[in-house]
Amino acid sequence: MPDTSIYCIRNTPCVLLVLALLLVARPAAWAQDVYFSQPLANRQALNPAFVGLLDDYSGTLSFRNQHPTLAGTFQTTQLAGEWRLPSAGLHHALGLLVNQDRTGEVGYTRFEVAGQYAYHTRLTRELALSGGANVGYGRQRVGYDNFVFGDQLAADGSISGPSAEILSAYPPSNYFTLGVGAVLYAEQAWLSVSGQHLNRPSLGFGTQTELPLRLNVSGGYKFFVQHPTIGRGTNDVREISFSPVASYTRQGGSQRTEAGLYFNAQPVTLGATYRNLIFANKEGTQHVLAAIIGLEFGDFRLGYSYDVGLSQLAQDLGGAHEITFTIRAFDKAESAYRRLRRRNYPLAACPFF
Repeated sequence: MPDTSIYCIRNTPCVLLVLALLLVARPAAWAQDVYFSQPLANRQALNPAFVGLLDDYSGTLSFRNQHPTLAGTFQTTQLAGEWRLPSAGLHHALGLLVNQDRTGEVGYTRFEVAGQYAYHTRLTRELALSGGANVGYGRQRVGYDNFVFGDQLAADGSISGPSAEILSAYPPSNYFTLGVGAVLYAEQAWLSVSGQHLNRPSLGFGTQTELPLRLNVSGGYKFFVQHPTIGRGTNDVREISFSPVASYTRQGGSQRTEAGLYFNAQPVTLGATYRNLIFANKEGTQHVLAAIIGLEFGDFRLGYSYDVGLSQLAQDLGGAHEITFTIRAFDKAESAYRRLRRRNYPLAACPFF
C-alpha cells in the first residue's frame, strides 16, 4: 500500500484521502459492477436475455449519483439500446450497452461498451424462453490531476511547481468481458438467471488481477387488479397490478439480496425495495430502502429512485439518486395480429421501472 504521508487531495478531508488510496492500492474492494435501484429499467445490464422482450426497440439513458454527501461521490452514466429484428418468428434481438463509472476526487474512471444478442423462442402457448449473450470491452484508469505530493508543498503550505513523483505506477488497464443469461417468462411471471465476467478479465491494478464473476438470480410475479386486455373489447384499457420481486447477486466477496413490491396504475408506477449488502469480512453490512416512481407518456418513460440508508453505515455514506429516461416503440396493432395468429410470445411481466 502506498505511503499515506506523501499524498494529499485538494480540499478533501483526510478520511477521503485514505479512501482514495484504498481505491488505488486495493481495487478489489471497488472492482465491482454498479448496482441500479431500478434494475428492470436497466435490464440490459442485469441480463442480456432481456434484450427485445418488452419493446420492438428502445433507448434508455440512466444516471446514478451514489453517496452524494461525500466529496468523492460515485457517478454512473449508462446508455442502452435494443432492437428486435423484424424477422420471421421474431426470434432475434440486438442490443448495445455503454457504461461509465467515475468518482470525482480521485479521478477514477471505468468505461465499458458491450454488444448483445438475444434469441427468443416459445416453449408452450403460455411459456417462453429467451437466451442472451454479450461481449464487452472495458478500460479502467486512475487520474492524478487532484493529487498534491509532498515535494509540491512550500513551508507556508502553498502549492508550487510540478511533482517529481513518477505517476505511471497504475497505467490504464484494458480488458474484454463475456456474459450470458436466460429469462423464462409467462404473462404473469418471470425468472432471470445471468452470469457476467465469465472470463474474469484482468484489470492489472496492483494486487487485483481480475474482475470478479457476477452471478444474479431474480424474478417476480404480477397480480392483475385490472388486466389491460380486458374490457370494452380493446387493448387500450389501462393496467392496474401488483408485482412482488426478489433478487440475489454474488460478486467476489459480496452478496446482495433484495425484495420489493411494485404497484402499477398506468401511467404511474410506484415501487419500494429493501436491499441488504453483505461483504466477505461481515463488516460494513448495509441495509437500504429504495423508493421508486415511474411515469409513462406515450412512448416515453421517466423513472426516479432514491436510496434511504437504514443501517448506520448506509446513513453515513449518504443515499443515491437515480434517474432513467426511455424512448421506446411497440406496435400494438401488429402485436394483436401476431397474437391472433399465435405467432407472438407472451409479454414479459416484469415492471418497466
